[in-house]
Amino acid sequence: MTVSNVSKRRQPSLAQLRAFAAVAEHLHFRDAAAAIGMSQPALSGAVSALEEVLGVTLLERTTRKVLLSPAGERLAVRAKAVLSEVGALMEEAEAVRAPFTGALRLGVIPTVAPYLLPTVLRLVHDRYPDLDLQVHEEQTANLLDGLTSGRLDLLLLAVPLGVPGVSELPLFDEDFVLVTPLDHWLGGREGIPREALRELNLLLLDEGHCLRDQALDICREAGREDVPATTTAAGLSILVQLVAGGLGVTLLPRTAVKVETTRSSQLLTGFFADPAPTRRIALAMRTGAARSGEYDELAAALREAMRELPVRIVDRRADS
Repeated sequence: MTVSNVSKRRQPSLAQLRAFAAVAEHLHFRDAAAAIGMSQPALSGAVSALEEVLGVTLLERTTRKVLLSPAGERLAVRAKAVLSEVGALMEEAEAVRAPFTGALRLGVIPTVAPYLLPTVLRLVHDRYPDLDLQVHEEQTANLLDGLTSGRLDLLLLAVPLGVPGVSELPLFDEDFVLVTPLDHWLGGREGIPREALRELNLLLLDEGHCLRDQALDICREAGREDVPATTTAAGLSILVQLVAGGLGVTLLPRTAVKVETTRSSQLLTGFFADPAPTRRIALAMRTGAARSGEYDELAAALREAMRELPVRIVDRRADS
């Protein structure tokens, strides 16, 4: 078939592609319709119209569920790619039209959000009043999926990520400290050797938190291969309460110490000998993102705003 003949055929609309992509994701008409804000009859009609335009059956409909046909499996990938490119086109146009306006969907990990968001929100409010900042708190794996799929624009999280197609804009490094009960022999001490971690009852976050993985890496660097997960917690607040109750000790990033340890009078903070275990916090964006210039500027502004925190700001020029 020649190019001229293809161009004469009817073309699918974006609404049809969006409806089909939603059904392919949810495999349920009601859920798909709710996800894209379309009525169920309209969504069903859009998918049927797309099947007519393409001349293939995309779905296998039964009374109980919806399945993708073999053709639907293949074309769902194409539909998602087309919609992603259209989204990038709109993002590019918005960025050209006026920087720091419109929506910016920022993903943040739970072990960063409570401690850095006040600084981020204050900066955006004061310097970028026309920016519609939308914050999503999720674990790292979900955030990366949201970034690569286009659901999120920018991430604030611990690095390195090592993910192809994702660029990191480092902000700062921060030390970990040891939080203990009042009667612990390391409570309040300075110059604690990392090797002390080999014998401690270390409490960890649940699976899926990058801070858990970082704590385990620190233990391995100290020569400890195994940390029995007899007690874990969903968040740092619960973790610190467990420490105050005498169940063990834990590692906290310095930015979390002021917020979390003031909740109880039964805690002490100990500091490691140099070089202390650290983590790096950065912004992450899709490589080549249309708004990369804005994100660079935002990262520079955040580095200045975060100098008041107990962190070491990363000099972007020295790091690159």
